[in-house]
Amino acid sequence: MVALKSAIDVVRKRIQQNRDRKEILGEQNTKAALIDPILVALGWDLQEIDEVRREFRRKPQDNPVDYALFLNRTECLFIEAKSLEKDLNDRKWISQNLSYATVVGVRWCALTNGDEYRIYNSHAAVDVEQKLFRSVRISDTANATSVADTLQLLAKEQMQGLLLDELWKLHFIDSNVGRGLESLLANEDSRLIRLLCDKAKGVRPAEVRASLKRAKIRIDFPVPAISAGPTNSPARSASGPKPQRTTGTDVTLSDAIRAGLIKAPLRIERIYKEVHLTGLVRPDGKVEFDGQAYDSLSTAAGMARKSVIGAPTGQPFPQTNGWRFWQYADEDNGRLREIDQLRQAYAAQRKLKIVSMG
Repeated sequence: MVALKSAIDVVRKRIQQNRDRKEILGEQNTKAALIDPILVALGWDLQEIDEVRREFRRKPQDNPVDYALFLNRTECLFIEAKSLEKDLNDRKWISQNLSYATVVGVRWCALTNGDEYRIYNSHAAVDVEQKLFRSVRISDTANATSVADTLQLLAKEQMQGLLLDELWKLHFIDSNVGRGLESLLANEDSRLIRLLCDKAKGVRPAEVRASLKRAKIRIDFPVPAISAGPTNSPARSASGPKPQRTTGTDVTLSDAIRAGLIKAPLRIERIYKEVHLTGLVRPDGKVEFDGQAYDSLSTAAGMARKSVIGAPTGQPFPQTNGWRFWQYADEDNGRLREIDQLRQAYAAQRKLKIVSMG
């Protein structure tokens, strides 16, 4: 995060300098001076062709994407770039990018002019405007923490996990609840009027309607914090809730199953030294491999490796991190992912709950 905040400071100064001069920066200079430094600070190697490709086309006839970011040689994020002086409200710019992302199976897209960043979920089954997840401006110094936290979601390390997906779920729920409440208020829903009459004793329906017309009601859901720690969390009393570990290392299979992040029975697999190994996570938290049930992913992974290479001298099986060894098929696209991503998603979910308690 330190490198990102430093890059944001540099880019912010460049934006202000350019606007003071009232010059047209152009798209290529915007990429070089404003966008590239942010991507580098987010951990992306712009010189590595297997990680970042510019003017990307999956097929020669496709329209190019300014930046395609890859994990394990698979596209995970598309970024459409415009010059600094451009207004991002033109629907066609993101519509084209989102349509292409949907076709090739990329969930996350961003539209930026080097100052404003808009992050979209291409897979959401809603209108284009509702696919928007977050929008921030680097030049917005009043919300510098929010800017850094939001851009951090696009970091290489974060894209390897499921934090974006978990935050989108919260955003999607809150957005729909907000629209539902607004609809009830705007349409003077009879059920709402009756409920208010029941709660506000002695008030007639016509008076409730008149009161609602006078009211200034704002429905607002605070954005969940991306990170929390002693330096930016509200102080807690000695008798208050204590912070919990959120690294994911203390998460059990049963935790993730109860949270609904692992939908057991879950088939797990791994190609190890050209041998296709398969197992099963059971609803009771046990892991089956080769007809035997084990208490943990790591024990099952060790036994799986033993079936291929044997056991080290003096050990029953090779020591193995089962969370990193076993993979599962993503429900959305069928691609294999480390089951550790589900553990990290659970840890992120717990962190959000802890932050909300603050």
